[in-house]
Amino acid sequence: MNKKELQEKLAAALLAARAVCDEAEKAGRELTADERQKIEAALKEAKGYKDRLKVIEGDEELKRQILDMGAGIELIPEGQGKRPDGVPAGRGKTLGEQFVSAPQFQAWMKTIAPSGVVPEAARGLNCPPVEFKDLGLFRKDLITGLSDVSAGAFVNTDITGLYEAIGRYPLVLRDLISVRQTTSDLVEFVQQTQQVSEAAPVPEANVKHPSGATGEIAGTKPQGTMYFEKIQAAVKTIAVYVGVTKRALSDAAQIRGIIDQELREDLADELENQLLNGNGIGENFLGIANQPGTLIQAFNTNILTTCRQAITTLLVTGRQIPSAWMFNPADWETVDLLQDANNQYYWGGPLTQGPPRLWGVPVVQSFHKAAGTALLANWRKCVLWDRQQATISMTDSHDDWFIRNMVAILAELRAAMGLIRPTAFVDVALA
Repeated sequence: MNKKELQEKLAAALLAARAVCDEAEKAGRELTADERQKIEAALKEAKGYKDRLKVIEGDEELKRQILDMGAGIELIPEGQGKRPDGVPAGRGKTLGEQFVSAPQFQAWMKTIAPSGVVPEAARGLNCPPVEFKDLGLFRKDLITGLSDVSAGAFVNTDITGLYEAIGRYPLVLRDLISVRQTTSDLVEFVQQTQQVSEAAPVPEANVKHPSGATGEIAGTKPQGTMYFEKIQAAVKTIAVYVGVTKRALSDAAQIRGIIDQELREDLADELENQLLNGNGIGENFLGIANQPGTLIQAFNTNILTTCRQAITTLLVTGRQIPSAWMFNPADWETVDLLQDANNQYYWGGPLTQGPPRLWGVPVVQSFHKAAGTALLANWRKCVLWDRQQATISMTDSHDDWFIRNMVAILAELRAAMGLIRPTAFVDVALA
């Protein structure tokens, strides 16, 4: 195995060990026994490659010392003959001498000039290639930028400063719902549970004091009734923190910004999940999927028929005009790929332009929407009250972190949510 191959093997072994460490560090845990065993095996393998590289590099250093010490001296290996002029046989010739004495050149000359003289009328002569296997006893190393022990030692790594995060699912819900502010820890709103529905035509009265006699018209107007319910929504806290050393914050100027951005995005991600799926237990929001009073559209015949009936349900029962559909991306793919009897896409296929719509209603996709059902709604009837928008704070007062030069960076937000009209939301079965 040559030097380059050994270097590649060494790098691969070290990268394998590093990958195991990174996986544990990313999960925020210590190494398992199996992971430690993998790392030890990789390091043992890397040490073997490193030792062999040292031997090769030692040999190269010896050759360089021979060259330096023998500079200007003709070194002749013992037992090698000399030509009459004192030059070792086969060595010391000029390139021209080696070329004209080569078998390839001699054979070619016999074909074009048997007499040893090339005719003056000869044109287009092409000599076959002559290989020079050795141009001297020692050869100087070629200086390249490919090795750390050659010119590569002067080539500095280009540190770009670019940082590419793993990325998160796009969020859509906050753009659909109503967002308001509150300065309290408890939000209260009134919800109408029964509306006035007693209106009717009334004839003109024909008696001042009705007695109930035949022909009397009292002209009494019907009395309407309506009921309200007081709803309270408590402000909830969503928070997350990470630990980091003070040295890391000092040495890497961009690390604080990266941490802040990661924490804020994690809060926003969990907020959308809570708004949709919170179960209302403990400090969880009571999300849209678990709110009482929302409408349900059962599956009928196929997805398109069911979705069209859901629009009617929202208009008739909910008395609301839908503002958007919400689908899980996998479910919307199913709808998007629907074809008619002629295998033509209902929505024009992959060349369709513009935002997606279903039965004229805009469609959004959320990765937090559970697959299997879609939501059709007037989304403005869901309200988010911001008590405290996302904030970032930092302290070393956590546990024993002060004496360990560590700090906790904490991100948190406080908010409440409620459906001021639950019947403005229809849960639509897709199968």
